[in-house]
Amino acid sequence: MPWTKSDYPPSYKNQPKKVRDKAVEIANEVLKDGAEEGLAIATGLKKAREVLAKKEDSHKQ
Repeated sequence: MPWTKSDYPPSYKNQPKKVRDKAVEIANEVLKDGAEEGLAIATGLKKAREVLAKKEDSHKQ
């Protein structure tokens, strides 16, 4: 089931909006590749944190 910015997995509820939105985007792509929902949710959140952390680091330099 694809998610949206207003309808996302419960585990994303307490995440900052930037992280949550990016995680939804990534999780939907993982689903398209045929992964199960649980894996897509976990991967989306992990990768979203990594991507946003890299963006913040590059802005500090």
